[in-house]
Amino acid sequence: MTTQRSDLTRRQFLGVTATSAAVAAFGQLPRALAAGPPKRKTILSFYCDDTSPRPAGAKAFQLFLDYCARQGIKGESSCILGMGGASITRKPTDDERAYLDQIARAWECGLGSHMEIMTHGGRFDFEANRAPKDAQHEGVWLYEPEVAVEQYERYFGKIIAEGERANVRFSGFTWPGCGCEACTKRYQELKAAGHTAPNPAMWKALLNLAKQGKFRGPTVPCFFDSSEKDYGAHRKASDGKYGVYDLMPNAGDKFATYRNSDRSEFLDADYYITADGKSGIVVRHVAAGAPYCLFYGHWQGLNPVNGLGWKAFNTVVERIRQHLEGRVVWMRPSEITDHYHKADGWSFLDTL
Repeated sequence: MTTQRSDLTRRQFLGVTATSAAVAAFGQLPRALAAGPPKRKTILSFYCDDTSPRPAGAKAFQLFLDYCARQGIKGESSCILGMGGASITRKPTDDERAYLDQIARAWECGLGSHMEIMTHGGRFDFEANRAPKDAQHEGVWLYEPEVAVEQYERYFGKIIAEGERANVRFSGFTWPGCGCEACTKRYQELKAAGHTAPNPAMWKALLNLAKQGKFRGPTVPCFFDSSEKDYGAHRKASDGKYGVYDLMPNAGDKFATYRNSDRSEFLDADYYITADGKSGIVVRHVAAGAPYCLFYGHWQGLNPVNGLGWKAFNTVVERIRQHLEGRVVWMRPSEITDHYHKADGWSFLDTL
């Protein structure tokens, strides 16, 4: 699968930069960790973007889920029902049907399913079952200031209905970044006009759908921003037990990225945790007593069939078990936001 995602474009537009210098500065095991475990555990989780029957087939996703279930690790993978040009829930091929069956069982294997909305490209025409050639891309549409709550709610609701055909239930929402010429130009125009954040109507639409029981749980974790230092669970909309959060990753993608590249800047298990367990971004967050360490990857690099990052992912999971057992706990993103919302903060960590 070819993606138009550009992490550089995402970071430039949002004005968020990963603190790679801090990673380079890791040295010996931090004193706080060397002295013993922190008073409370750090949550571990991950986002896996661009998940689809391509480029490795449905069997790859089954292998990925089986591995997560065996290892007891938890996270989220996206589900893009219209990436191939038409909804795969209407007349799926054999491989698409097998993939949808795996998405339906993902929850029992420890993974939630994020709506990376419908196409990761142009806005979908549900009546025609296609994205028009000249359709504005979904990602930038989420920033358009004139779109009403009802328009977002109607579009998202139709995606949810497509998933229901195949017993797919969404637990969260991921922004489909794009670096194409048209989107780049429009993002620049929006930024110049002061619109550097998603339209607040979008958060309200997600909240309305959560209140209608359209998402798997009462809170909706979203993947928009990312930063190693300036991270958090940012409440965007709430009403009683329902809430919508931008749950920011605080570790990047060094699992070959969407490029599926083995270049060292894209593929590096040591970035997360070194073989001796003394350094890496996961170790740093645990040592600092951070509430969570949430990293992300892309299916192109993470899939077990032809993803160059699959071995590194296994290595990171093994090193975490070896060096951080008892100091971390794995959770799906929606579990994190459910707990955070109910406790109105991170106090729930004291009970883990």
